[in-house]
Amino acid sequence: MLQEFKDFIAKGNVMDMAVGIIVGVAFTAIVTSLVDDLVNPLLGIFIGGFDFSGLSLGLGEAQIMYGNFINAVIKFVIIAWVVFLLVKGVNRMRAMGAGEKEPEPEAPKGPTQEELLMEIRDALKAK
Repeated sequence: MLQEFKDFIAKGNVMDMAVGIIVGVAFTAIVTSLVDDLVNPLLGIFIGGFDFSGLSLGLGEAQIMYGNFINAVIKFVIIAWVVFLLVKGVNRMRAMGAGEKEPEPEAPKGPTQEELLMEIRDALKAK
């Protein structure tokens, strides 16, 4: 069992996953700073100096910090958008690497051969 574990760890996919997790944690810190230090102050300008993180609802001694939830939703949307763009870019690069070209727009459809022959026939009949 120990040898199977060593083989599993030695595979490239596990190392790629570990790198991805580390980069993901660093990216989360960047997005947190983006939301807290840039997005929220800009939103505050447009909605009158309002800060989401301070929003709360008191129920007895409990404080429900729904402003923090709003910040988390904003962070999620930003991260989901970036991941979407990354996946889209990687898929496009894979398709191009596999020899596929980007889809070209279709040329406008013209008349079929039968339609052209019927037009010629009608023109000859008219003479």
